[in-house]
Amino acid sequence: MLGRYLVISNVFYLNTNNYFFMNPQKLYKELFSHFGEFHWWHADTEFEVLVGAILTQNTAWTNVEKAIANMKKERIITLRKVADCNLSTLKRLIKPAGFFNQKAVYLRELCRYILNNYGSLKKFYTKDLQELRKELLSLKGVGNETADTILLYSAGKPSFVIDAYTLRIIGRVFDQNMRYVEVKDWFETTTKKDTKHYQHYHALIVEFAKKYCQKKPKCQNCFLNKKCKHAQMAFK
Repeated sequence: MLGRYLVISNVFYLNTNNYFFMNPQKLYKELFSHFGEFHWWHADTEFEVLVGAILTQNTAWTNVEKAIANMKKERIITLRKVADCNLSTLKRLIKPAGFFNQKAVYLRELCRYILNNYGSLKKFYTKDLQELRKELLSLKGVGNETADTILLYSAGKPSFVIDAYTLRIIGRVFDQNMRYVEVKDWFETTTKKDTKHYQHYHALIVEFAKKYCQKKPKCQNCFLNKKCKHAQMAFK
């Protein structure tokens, strides 16, 4: 008989052989113990991170890198340059990232909004975290994940990013089917609220998902297989 209990800060799994105890903070310790220091998002400027956050929607990061390389080559990689860029030119530059017709509009409108209302990215980022997040979410093309990516990696504010990798791990390791805002709240209330910590944790999650918790998981070789509900079920 398998019992499952979810409380605010911890998840308990009970079966006939073992007790599993895992929460987001314990998961971080497991990932850190295995991978050590690991950082994921590489960019030259805060603005480049913002661009990447828009372009990475529904595509692989390698495609985003190609699009950003195109923008750099033609020196259209500043807030002003993108805001003033001809839409057809911007579409051509970011084409490798896919959905370029939509993304070009989203990116240019975001840049114009920031310039028209704040004059600079730096001033825009001086706003309170929750106020800034709400404002980002009000803009076309900016959803929860995009907003949190901009906040965490570009604005340098402690807003945990819940991406497809995180949701996959939540579903398998924790055996929980939770909405974005629920997972975000759970992680932020059970781990140290710190920008660098969140960045590092997110990078560890991405690496874990790529190496072990893939779409077709490699449970047999995973260092968490004795603490993961999905793996335990797979071994039965």
